[in-house]
Amino acid sequence: MTGDPSAPLGRLLLPALRAAPNGGFDHEAATIEQALRLGAGGFILFGGTAESVRALTAELVRRAGRPLLLASDLERGAGQQIAGLSEFPPPLALAALGDLRAVRWAGAVTGREARAAGLNWAFAPVADLDLLPENPIVQTRAFGSDPEAVAACVREWVIGCQAAGALACAKHYPGHGRTTVDSHVALPVVDAAAPVLEREDELPFARAAEAGVAAMMTAHVAYPAWDPSGQAATVSPRIVGRLRRKLGFDGLVVTDALIMEGALADGGEVRAAVNAVRAGVDLLLYPEAPAAVAAALEAAVRAGEIPPARVAEALRRYERALAAAGAPPPPAPCEPGPFESPARLADALLERGVLRGGAVRLEPPIELVVVDDDLGGPFPPGPSDRVEVALAPRGVLGRGGSRVVLAFAEPRAWKGRSGFGPEARAALAHHAPTAALVVLFGHPRLGAEIPGDAPVLLAWHRQRLMQEAAARWIAARLRGTA
Repeated sequence: MTGDPSAPLGRLLLPALRAAPNGGFDHEAATIEQALRLGAGGFILFGGTAESVRALTAELVRRAGRPLLLASDLERGAGQQIAGLSEFPPPLALAALGDLRAVRWAGAVTGREARAAGLNWAFAPVADLDLLPENPIVQTRAFGSDPEAVAACVREWVIGCQAAGALACAKHYPGHGRTTVDSHVALPVVDAAAPVLEREDELPFARAAEAGVAAMMTAHVAYPAWDPSGQAATVSPRIVGRLRRKLGFDGLVVTDALIMEGALADGGEVRAAVNAVRAGVDLLLYPEAPAAVAAALEAAVRAGEIPPARVAEALRRYERALAAAGAPPPPAPCEPGPFESPARLADALLERGVLRGGAVRLEPPIELVVVDDDLGGPFPPGPSDRVEVALAPRGVLGRGGSRVVLAFAEPRAWKGRSGFGPEARAALAHHAPTAALVVLFGHPRLGAEIPGDAPVLLAWHRQRLMQEAAARWIAARLRGTA
């Protein structure tokens, strides 16, 4: 298959559409109109409900008059973005179960539900390693720190997702696990030696390629051992070329979001877009100024800065991915293994999740205290009241019994750090020492930051799935209950 030379360079763009708080996308009308006029190859969607996303994706394809790549960040299942669909615990929690069947099943359910909502591309799995406690952005998003174990999980998730009919995308090549700076806010530099990068960081991506993953996403991170110029992988011909030659990967290569500062360090969005395509990247994700990027690409082709053959190659891969994304999904779902449902899976995690302390018995009424490290930033976190909502009908909330501290700390782009911030640490210092239980919705290593000697229950993430599981766990340990 050869790339259509008449296709506009807008095909290389994937603008973003974000749902309003009510779940609708009406406010994105101007963005949609401009993107379709440019001939955009697709979109990345954030938020919405199953109904609103299904309606939007159908309308986008109808108005375009052609197939589109419609993607979303679905590391924790389709419910991560789309209200009403299935959530799964973060990858680190999935891997902690020690059952690769659960990982494949999570990928399969994610792919099947994405397709049912009109999405055909999951920006998952994360193939990075969870190597550094100070890494501000990977943390529980990774399957772990051991390259072989992570590679096995990545492979299973890819197979499950793609067998269910959605494209998968391993990210962020060649690995974001050694960064101490978030590429949302600056250009990180990884100083690891080339043999270490190849033996460890690159291994999960190599296994993803072997499993037939449809796409890889580049990291806005510099790796001097592989490119002494200090360019980010996204714009580095050497690093993108390594992905093609060393790993033999001929699928789609897509940038991480171009709104991120790590991408803009080389002269801004327009320059980054031109350099990325010239380096061998096929699609440009989340341009803030799509019209300016499309114009710059056209100018670069006219000037010979981007060879026509490079554009044809990108379009060929795009068309091939479209064909794969449009194939009918298989009718048979993947077997869930021993867990039956995401809720059962979440319960299994909590049953083995006490980080500190022994058996827990709680005296009603329960006083819930929320310590939320995730407030702030451009996009609000999910609600922190799901434990309360789940326990309220039981009539067990109030004061005078056991205090339970709910500590929320997920990796969020605006933080620029790992661990609890000063305000959260102060709140924990005040409430945790007198608590009967602390429930940690975050990385297990954050348990060491919780003062006092109260039992600590690991609940991994603030998502509704894990908050409701925590409520069930608490209810089962109330005195006076069976």
